[in-house]
Amino acid sequence: MPLRRNIRSMLSNDVGIDLGTANTLVYIRGQGIVVNEPSVVAVNQKTGTVVAVGAQAKDMLGRTPQHITAVKPIIEGVISDFEVTEEMMRYLLNRAQRDVRKFFGPRVVVGVPSGITNVETRAVRDATISAGAREVHIIEEPMAAAIGIRLPVLEPVGNMIIDIGGGTTDIAVISLGGIVVSKNLKVAGDRLNSDIINYIRNEFKILIGEKTAEYIKLAIGSVTAPGTGGRPTDPLTDPVPESLEAVIRGRDLVTGLPREVVVTDADIREATRQSIETLVEAAKETLEMTPPEIIADVMHRGVYVTGGGALFRGLADLLHEHLKIPVIVADDPLSAVARGTGVVLEDLPRFADVLIKNDDALPSAHF
Repeated sequence: MPLRRNIRSMLSNDVGIDLGTANTLVYIRGQGIVVNEPSVVAVNQKTGTVVAVGAQAKDMLGRTPQHITAVKPIIEGVISDFEVTEEMMRYLLNRAQRDVRKFFGPRVVVGVPSGITNVETRAVRDATISAGAREVHIIEEPMAAAIGIRLPVLEPVGNMIIDIGGGTTDIAVISLGGIVVSKNLKVAGDRLNSDIINYIRNEFKILIGEKTAEYIKLAIGSVTAPGTGGRPTDPLTDPVPESLEAVIRGRDLVTGLPREVVVTDADIREATRQSIETLVEAAKETLEMTPPEIIADVMHRGVYVTGGGALFRGLADLLHEHLKIPVIVADDPLSAVARGTGVVLEDLPRFADVLIKNDDALPSAHF
């Protein structure tokens, strides 16, 4: 078996892909994460050709002429434009393997949101094969994230993980290599951006774009007031927290002219309050459906938070306040899924049971 593995590694690369709504990460076995690009593609509508992919395409959002469209082919964790997704994955795979080109196409493990349909899974598999892969395996993102942060997912121990991405949030309780209870929400980074855009439009009568909303979310966004640690404030004992501020520019909806205003972290909290409450309630509901023995494990081990949303200020403290369980933000939460696909590739037979079953595996899968 080691001889076969060595021969395979000489002839073909092992590649892990975190196919995210906001960003796509590519892992190459033996090298680690080699690509981390926004999931955005710019297409020339006149010629049908791809103009740019990744960060270069993201810079074009909202700034393109009529014949060029910058699009996100992954919406809420699933493929919305098959051809554009295929082009994006081909570009990213070629770029990742630029210095390690092999004779055969790569063996690929792709992370997808939990609970996606068979049709959506097939779309991911077909797009990956069309992009140049010879063999494709699919894994659910909360499972990949748990493996990536080295939780003992194959052991008879309960593990709870909340993976907050750009398009979806996956909440899963894992034991013995399987997901015991899970919940998939469309409340994630993109929803928070939309909340901020709508709030600024309604409260300040200014229209801003998605990039501006993301900027202020990262710059001053928080779900709890600074210094409160997720608990209710006491005006008699708590010092007055310093507010965070940011200047934003947009189009005045009344005059149609440019205008700038100052927004604070309190504005962002109010804008995202309902979405954050939905996320917290979903975490509570997941715990309510969890078997008691696993609940005991989760109480002892804590809840792990991964994905870009894990970095949202105060979210871990708020979850701890409501769930009454320790909440831990994983190290480097943004790359947890990609690292998990890499761990699976290191020993695919051992992790075979955690993969989504592939009934139509290619003959080359046994190479």
